[in-house]
Amino acid sequence: MKALQLPEKKEFMHRLLCSPLFDNFLLSEASIHAAVTYEIDGTLNPDFYSAQERSDQHLDGLAYMPYGRLRPVFYSLIRGRNTPSYFKFVLMLSPENLHNTIQASGTSVTVSDISAVFVNIRFQNGQLLLTTGVSYRNFIPEKGFEREWDRLTMHFLKKNNIIFSEI
Repeated sequence: MKALQLPEKKEFMHRLLCSPLFDNFLLSEASIHAAVTYEIDGTLNPDFYSAQERSDQHLDGLAYMPYGRLRPVFYSLIRGRNTPSYFKFVLMLSPENLHNTIQASGTSVTVSDISAVFVNIRFQNGQLLLTTGVSYRNFIPEKGFEREWDRLTMHFLKKNNIIFSEI
């Protein structure tokens, strides 16, 4: 797990809320404390969509809503002259990206070993932080995949010109 401070808050928030940069992640959960507190569970309600709608909207096989589908909602909740006092977004890799990340890691970890791979974005006390995480289904003593996920996350940030410092 890595904890990274994001000093360029305005630029990062623009990318998070106004660009498709994070759209391929799934939303596990979000919490926004503004005039009121919003708690959003990203779990897809499969009964809301017909089988055809799920297929047409590329939601088949997903347990969580793609972040990009909810990004406009978050933008409308956060925009304005008053900054929320706190927010948290818990994003996770889609099944396809999880598979690709495992392959790229060169480790012995398999898809069946992992519950989820996370990027947590939190704003609190004027600080914007991003942390990485891996949730395993079983105990895995070897931490090579976690180190690779940390490296890939920092590479993603650098590639997209997002300034960060390790905490």
